[in-house]
Amino acid sequence: MAFPDLLERLTEVRGRIAHAVERGGHGQTVRLVAVTKTHGPEAVEAAWAAGITDVGENKVQEATQKQDALAGSAAVGDALRWHLIGHLQSNKAKALARFDLFHALDRDSLVDAVQAVGAKLGRPVPVLVQVNISGEASKGGFAPAQVAALADRLAAMQELQVQGVMTMAPFDAAEQELRAVFAGARAAMDVLRAAGLPVTELSMGMSGDYELAVEEGATLVRLGTILFGARE
Repeated sequence: MAFPDLLERLTEVRGRIAHAVERGGHGQTVRLVAVTKTHGPEAVEAAWAAGITDVGENKVQEATQKQDALAGSAAVGDALRWHLIGHLQSNKAKALARFDLFHALDRDSLVDAVQAVGAKLGRPVPVLVQVNISGEASKGGFAPAQVAALADRLAAMQELQVQGVMTMAPFDAAEQELRAVFAGARAAMDVLRAAGLPVTELSMGMSGDYELAVEEGATLVRLGTILFGARE
């Protein structure tokens, strides 16, 4: 059996999430997105068998290969939700038709590309705005100072369904810095809400910092290593 200790790991993580919600005092419901990148379709099957209904992939090609491999499989259910959480090239935006939520709307040119996809599909594309709170050059996303103008633009678009904000914190940052980044993402969501966007989701926190992220209001945590072990 693939990932035989997944259920045990998941039980511990969910307990930690529940305690973090209590400590943070935001009272939010938290969804766990199991990140299966670099693992095969068996990771998705194991996640579903353990009761996980949200899986995340960084790359379109890897995700669609797994989706195709699992199409019609009795090992996963129709209620499985696919999240694209990584950087997306504008010329691959049409692939968003195959995902339930895109976490990384990170630049103006991609807004245009996703808008075109939504128009072609005849339905809005569910997205999160990626905000680069830490200002790291290695990370994508809109700067916090850009969010107000972006919010006004997005509020006028029918082709995108903006559900919230995503951010990534610096690796190995101290607790104070992590909290500042996560609080900054929460503030960015307030800016989107003030523009009339009905945002509710905060995607932040990974295996090394998810408890702090939940304390600061995360509603989606993206967990891979802590569930499936180190990737080869």
